[in-house]
Amino acid sequence: MSGVSPTEPQAGGRSAIRLLQGYVWHPAGADVDLEHYLPRDLDLAPVPGISDTAEAHVLWDQVTPPFAFFENGEPTAGQTFYQFTVLRVYDVHPGNDALHGDAESASQSLGPLLESTPEGVGWQLWEDLRDL
Repeated sequence: MSGVSPTEPQAGGRSAIRLLQGYVWHPAGADVDLEHYLPRDLDLAPVPGISDTAEAHVLWDQVTPPFAFFENGEPTAGQTFYQFTVLRVYDVHPGNDALHGDAESASQSLGPLLESTPEGVGWQLWEDLRDL
């Protein structure tokens, strides 16, 4: 089995790369529709020669809580969890500096939106610069 690291160019054509990965959650039964708070696309700066499009895609899918307890010892069973991913499609595989810049830009764009969610909504996101 062969893998491609973010530092190795992918042969031929376009690359879909995960910029941010993590989880969003809220109390089970709470009337929270993430569509009201989060976009499905983020505008990022075009990267000449690497990406003609200025958008990154924001995805979330409901999942079983990935861990049994939060760090404070509270059980996660009473929460609804979503796998959260921000990805961008590039025409040419970019270098790590360009990927890190895009991940930082996406994070800065999402920060105020996540902060505007109702009380009880939590999230944990991290940079994850891997090919999809």
